[in-house]
Amino acid sequence: MTSRVGGQDDLADAPIRIATTLLDCAPRCGSTRLLAIDGPAGSGKTTLAAAVSAALVARSVGSVVLHMDDLYDGWTGLDETLASRVEQQVLAPLATGEPARWQRYDWATRRFGAWETFEPPQVLVLEGCGSGARPLTAYTSLLVWLEADPDERLRRGLARDGEQVLPHWLAWTDLEATYFAADGTRARADLRLRND
Repeated sequence: MTSRVGGQDDLADAPIRIATTLLDCAPRCGSTRLLAIDGPAGSGKTTLAAAVSAALVARSVGSVVLHMDDLYDGWTGLDETLASRVEQQVLAPLATGEPARWQRYDWATRRFGAWETFEPPQVLVLEGCGSGARPLTAYTSLLVWLEADPDERLRRGLARDGEQVLPHWLAWTDLEATYFAADGTRARADLRLRND
């Protein structure tokens, strides 16, 4: 696993480097530093988010990890409504010192279900496709892009979700490619990593 940011480093060091860099950044979401970990499905964003959160806890910095998978409106939910919903339900309240109150998507019933809430944390780690969307830039302290070989990403995705999701997965990869191209997410990232 390597990162490429003007050179090669071991991705195992990335969580500490990200935590250090993030803590040097100013909060832009009220008193909360927002770390967005974006990139194609299956690239390891969830694992990286957990590792960064652990690195922050080791420094006595409180964090909340919020997964975009819980915010999509199903398999076609990477659309223009996503950033607006994230801003209205999560980021705008945090920016004014209020608790985030967001509705979790229930993949089993294919509709939004329970409302969740959390108080403004020192760090919010928002991970998943679309977390670094251009409309959320004003709130974002640090944007990390994580990518991997497409075949490896597909293998990881099917291992995690099962072979039955293959048609959805393939449609999603087309959707995310179009979304990322229009948003320019990779080019705007503060840090770009590979996880092959």
